[in-house]
Amino acid sequence: MPINFNAFLHLLTIIFSLLTTTLSVDDSILQRFQQYLQINTAHPSPNYHEATDFILNQAKSLSLQSQTIEFVKDKPLILLKWPGSNPNLPSVLLNSHTDVVPVEPHKWAHPPFAGNIEGNNIYARGSQDMKCVGLQYLEAIRKLKADHFQPLRTIYVLFVPDEEIGGHDGAERFVESEVFDELNVGVVLDEGLASPEESYRLFYAERCPMWLVIKATGAPGHGAKLYDNTAMENLLKSIESVRRFRASQFDLVKAGLKAEGEVVSVNMVFLKAGTPSPTGFVMNLQPSEAQAGFDIRVPPTADEASLERRIAEEWAPASRNMTFERGQFKQKVSVYDKDGNPKLTAHDGSNPWWALLEGAIHKAGRTFGKPEIFPASTDARYFRLKGVPAIGFSPMANTPILLHDHNEFLNKDEYLKGIEVYESILKDFSSFVAENKKDEATKDEL
Repeated sequence: MPINFNAFLHLLTIIFSLLTTTLSVDDSILQRFQQYLQINTAHPSPNYHEATDFILNQAKSLSLQSQTIEFVKDKPLILLKWPGSNPNLPSVLLNSHTDVVPVEPHKWAHPPFAGNIEGNNIYARGSQDMKCVGLQYLEAIRKLKADHFQPLRTIYVLFVPDEEIGGHDGAERFVESEVFDELNVGVVLDEGLASPEESYRLFYAERCPMWLVIKATGAPGHGAKLYDNTAMENLLKSIESVRRFRASQFDLVKAGLKAEGEVVSVNMVFLKAGTPSPTGFVMNLQPSEAQAGFDIRVPPTADEASLERRIAEEWAPASRNMTFERGQFKQKVSVYDKDGNPKLTAHDGSNPWWALLEGAIHKAGRTFGKPEIFPASTDARYFRLKGVPAIGFSPMANTPILLHDHNEFLNKDEYLKGIEVYESILKDFSSFVAENKKDEATKDEL
């Protein structure tokens, strides 16, 4: 059969045009991500206002309603709204935080706030934690709007400050406000973790922080003198007791008996002692005071009261001139709700949102592992405390876990695939119609 050259040429032109359009769209998506990454929102001086301007400009381009809220001056929350056709149904809330942790620029192969692309990877602080997710929400909405999709339920997109320092002036204040109550939220999506494997990770709970400082005191003495109950000796005994407990918990993880999120983690994050001198420290004087700081993370399944007794009786006993009072917790968020029950989001048939999430991920051509407890802490805990189901999820597969690490990066194909996944999730979440009242329940039951 003879080939029609003109028809063949026309077909090639169409294919080239489609490829060019696809490349152009993907390039624009990646450029917006780079622009967001280039805004330095690292503590202790995050540039929240530049981030706010960027997000509001994106909202305007998407014709989303927007509201900027400051519970604390210079710490803006941005709330975007895509109204659903049935505003009486509980809404879907997509949460992300705008702040990132500090960096040591000299230890990065690329400038941490440049958003450089090398090969297929985008290098920047926040590329995994969690500016990726915030922009993926918006890009998914952009695609849905381009397809003339109309949500049944209202979709809210929330950008909050200060998650990396506890979220007290951000998400915590928000969930306690009348603004949140008026949203009638049915489910919250928040951040998860990258997965080095082919499957995504889904989180139904998290370990909560208990940042602790313990202090040892004793009489000062000559650097050459040996005597009992020095501040440093007593503190070292406590540190060794903490180390043994940490090892026992870590052994459970190494043996595969428990996942990381199911054990209590304890890590010493600072040690403060010694008498300063112009050249460093006085070497022939034993100090009268020494302190150590610990980052403790407690899973909702742990015996919190037992842990506190351990701290008071073993790690900071008064018998060794150690001081410990509840007020010395630098940050403490309970793993229990107001009724004394562990703060968990149901991940079985009692929670229709979990099934919807799993189904949407499958529709987008990806898989997921078994439900997990998040090993660190996120703002999701504040929503769970209000009785709203909150699911931790970041669509990053085949990706090393680099949050808070040097040279944090995200593969650009994983970023683009994640947008497709959120597109599938938002379709299913915002179109969900409960079969009965129990399925629609958002508080207490879930």
